Amino acid sequence: MREPSAVFVQVDPSRELVVPARAGAEISWNDGTVEVTAERISRVALRWSEKLPSDALILGDAWERSYGDLQWRHQQPERLLPWYFLAHSGAGTFGMGVDVQPNAFCAWTVDGDGFTLWLDLRNGGGPALLDGRTLTAAVVRRFEDAGTPWQTLHAAVASMSTRLPARPEPAPVVGANNWYYAYGENFDEKAVLKDASTIVELADGHPVKPFSVVDDGWYPGGIASGGPWDRGTPGVFDDMAGTAAAIKEIGARPGLWFRPLLVREPSTLASKGPHDKPGRALDPSYPEVLDGVRADLQRFKDWGFELVKHDFSTYDVFGAFGPAMGARLTRDGWQFHDPSRTTAEIILAFYREIRAAADDVVLIGCNTVGHLAAGLVDVQRTGDDTSGRDWERTRKMGVNTLAFRLPQHNRLFTVDADCIPCTPQTPWELNERFLDLVARSGTALFLSIDPAARTERTDRALRDGIRLALDGGAVSDSGIEPADWLVNTTPNVWRTGDDTIRYDWSQPWGADPIG
Repeated sequence: MREPSAVFVQVDPSRELVVPARAGAEISWNDGTVEVTAERISRVALRWSEKLPSDALILGDAWERSYGDLQWRHQQPERLLPWYFLAHSGAGTFGMGVDVQPNAFCAWTVDGDGFTLWLDLRNGGGPALLDGRTLTAAVVRRFEDAGTPWQTLHAAVASMSTRLPARPEPAPVVGANNWYYAYGENFDEKAVLKDASTIVELADGHPVKPFSVVDDGWYPGGIASGGPWDRGTPGVFDDMAGTAAAIKEIGARPGLWFRPLLVREPSTLASKGPHDKPGRALDPSYPEVLDGVRADLQRFKDWGFELVKHDFSTYDVFGAFGPAMGARLTRDGWQFHDPSRTTAEIILAFYREIRAAADDVVLIGCNTVGHLAAGLVDVQRTGDDTSGRDWERTRKMGVNTLAFRLPQHNRLFTVDADCIPCTPQTPWELNERFLDLVARSGTALFLSIDPAARTERTDRALRDGIRLALDGGAVSDSGIEPADWLVNTTPNVWRTGDDTIRYDWSQPWGADPIG
């Protein structure tokens, strides 16, 4: 890969990008390495000049979860493409990207004359103060055509993850999750044990045990109220260790949700960043915060939980979800308690602490930064929430993320396109199709099964889908591929080996623009 055509530096977020000399910085090239020397730094932009075919379609990734927004699109010069991009035209497919676990937030922009890598090296909303420390911001790679756009994306993801330890053959991740029928309200230990009994019954004696996950709402204060995570709600979950033991006795593996960076009361360890709950979002650059997270994980293990889902940390760091982060990521003017590290370094350290503390617990990352969490979570929620109330969310979020992030599966983590709801409020004939696709794909399969929605038909489909997923799916050696993904954000046509399957995701009136 050739060196960039030009390099630009932004010292302070309020100043414009300039050539290094104007920023008081120095630049050098050394055996494929671009080195920038500066006292303080916010962003670096590296530009490669290269003409793109006028008919090129461009694809990128997302900061954290996707929100139904992944797609091939004609050139849009200002479109932000986190982590990597592919360009496809009649001349073939190529792209650029950065290795996983970089020390900067990295994104691309692409236009007809070339492409630019934007390295965000800030600490919160201000410049990182490296104090003479040498920082490897990112390892950059170029991807050449591997046959088809789908094959090229697979090869690209593989090349960006070569520095990760080889993933052991992962056991199928299948289980119950109560969120999309309970939504954190009106559920108790009895309901949780009912979920465990349901998933065990539908697994029908399969040798791989399914999980049963207690989602948000099990702790004092109600949903989204935050920690400490040291007890369940009195009178509802009086004995969390007893709940975990009862789930195991039924024959499932117990799992637990928590939000590690939010507390119920204002804290001296709070972040100075923007947040809708000021004073309650913790700053992960404090050693004491990481101590607390380690203690939480140890407590969950002591209770007997075998899976932990950690959620909302991207929102609690930046004060925004992925689509609102954009290129700015967060509001200017604030910094972490430790200003000497980049935001990416601080988040990586946070993920590494959770991984080390979890030990052999299965970790699910939700609202976690996929390119940073790669290798540090077992399962990654790659898309925004599906829904037990509105099918349109499941179609838009679930199908889209499975189609466009499936090449990350079993390379960066086990992909989780989110739960398949079985609820009276959503059309089962459509949920059943999504169940079939997810089960076939071999990705994580979680189900929110409202007891009120169970019928002979739903149970038959649920049993078939769960057993197929516990078997590892029904993919050929070449995997499963969305055949119409170049022209459809929620692909209808899927191929596995010589088989082609068509799914109709639309309700009788088509997609609902209001829903």
